Amino acid sequence: MPKEFVKKYIDLLALHKLNTFHWHLTDDQGWRIEIKKYPRLTSVGAWRKETLVGHSTDDPSAERYDGQRHGGFYTQDDVREIVEYARARFVNVVPEIEMPGHSVAAIAAYPELGVTGEPTEVATKWGVFDDILNPSDRTIAFMQDVLTQVMALFPSREIHLGGDEAVKTRWQASPEVQARIKALGLENEEQLQGWFMKQMDAFLAAHGRRLVGWDEILEGGLSPNAVVMSWRGEAGGIAAARAGHDVVMTPTAYTYFDYYQSQDRDHEPLAIGGDLPLEQVYGYDPIPAGLEPQFASHVLGAQGQLWSEYLPGPKAVEYMAFPRLCALAEVVWTPKPRKDYQDFLARLATHLERLAILDVNYRPLGRP
Repeated sequence: MPKEFVKKYIDLLALHKLNTFHWHLTDDQGWRIEIKKYPRLTSVGAWRKETLVGHSTDDPSAERYDGQRHGGFYTQDDVREIVEYARARFVNVVPEIEMPGHSVAAIAAYPELGVTGEPTEVATKWGVFDDILNPSDRTIAFMQDVLTQVMALFPSREIHLGGDEAVKTRWQASPEVQARIKALGLENEEQLQGWFMKQMDAFLAAHGRRLVGWDEILEGGLSPNAVVMSWRGEAGGIAAARAGHDVVMTPTAYTYFDYYQSQDRDHEPLAIGGDLPLEQVYGYDPIPAGLEPQFASHVLGAQGQLWSEYLPGPKAVEYMAFPRLCALAEVVWTPKPRKDYQDFLARLATHLERLAILDVNYRPLGRP
């Protein structure tokens, strides 16, 4: 997304008293932040040769691609500008550098980061891939070099390292990785991911930072200082809070704004799937019903996710975010006894006039 739109989006977060911008900067389909020590991360990793049109299918031969090279990245000066812009508006920017999965773009840039060492290309479709970082000392040093530059750019105490959807088939098939599991005294690949993340956690902690990861980081042993984002429902968040870890509630059923806003697919832009209407967002309670009161203080809040596979530009982002983000803002700031959806809708009608003046492409109320 253009730098100026990122700043506009931060303005809109601040308008709604949403005080954290979680910036997902790397994935299989592109590496979006300049790392000066490793220029191929952006000269190679920031560009894919084409992009899938529509959804993936069970029949790859039936899939169509747009044939257009796509990419780009934020320079370190861009990042400094955006971080300072956010700071002036009391918004903390939390960067995310994905590992050990969702790393195809990084492996395309530096094949030695992968398990096989063989060349690959930046992903051109969406989904989950077998490519995963090699858990070698060399890879750990590489990613810690990356994090050193990231920490220099982002003053946030929290640094997000992903940890989600890391497919272990390449680790399972690699004699080198299996030997490492044995040498470390680990039982399986899940524990190996836990060990990998603990290396990163210790590195961040030594610099006064705190690791954040998706709830898969609970598997194989949770890093001591880690904050868990509970996206696969609430169970991960409940388990982490009971274990004394801070949690951000991000369940798909209430906070994934890349989901459709109604079941009327013919009149909605292409989305990943699933339904998340406005009323459902408003009905969310970030403190899970199954969490004992003594652990509730570990819930730091909730976060809306806006993955952009099917969002070609800023106006598409705005349409998917608003007014659902308005509902989430009220969810995280309003005591449960004071919540009233009909009252919210009445106030929202006036608020949408403000958004219109701010040139926000919100989804109109009353649309089926």
